[in-house]
Amino acid sequence: MNDHPKNERGNDDKVAMPDMETAKGHYAEMGGEADAAETGQDGQDGGFEAEREAFLRLAKENDELKDRALRLAAEMENLRRRTARDVQDARAYAIANFARDMLTVCDDLRRAIDAVPAEARERGEAGLVALIDGVEMTERSMHAALERHGVKKIDPDGEKFDPNFHQAMFEVPNPEVPASTVVQVVQSGYVIGERVLRPAMVGVAKGGPKTAARDEAAEPGPVNEQAEKDA
Repeated sequence: MNDHPKNERGNDDKVAMPDMETAKGHYAEMGGEADAAETGQDGQDGGFEAEREAFLRLAKENDELKDRALRLAAEMENLRRRTARDVQDARAYAIANFARDMLTVCDDLRRAIDAVPAEARERGEAGLVALIDGVEMTERSMHAALERHGVKKIDPDGEKFDPNFHQAMFEVPNPEVPASTVVQVVQSGYVIGERVLRPAMVGVAKGGPKTAARDEAAEPGPVNEQAEKDA
């Protein structure tokens, strides 16, 4: 028989040991679950950030494509307008060179008519009258044909000198009319559409009153001697 008293405390410690191990296991499990939850949250945050970056990238690409499409549409519209204008100009001015050559024929017809002496006209010889009438009719037909194709005659007699349509050949002292007024037409001018086919060669008045200060810019320049010789 053992006389020593039982170590009840020691027995209690032996019984409590499994409880500590169990608690540690529970703590470990709880910690693992917390770590897993934290890892899952981080994964969700990372996935959201990746989707956000992808969305921003696609939005930027969409803006770039939209800007490129707008630029392309504007370029195509400008090209269409330029092409339409070029086609219109080609139709309007395709005969410019031919019409310019025909102006020489018109000038020759007019010279032929002016070359007939006034006395011969007054005598009224039948053959001469018929010839003059035929030349004048041909001149009118020529002008009508040119006008059908957009060529119009410039007759600036009495008008204000315009350097865009007139070419000053000489100046005529005349204080009775405003300065820079066309007082004589040496050679008629022509336009085709909005372009000058040939400027009118004119003589302008000088010495008269000026109509307005702004008209000083329209005063004729120096006389073109070479053009005067050609006329």
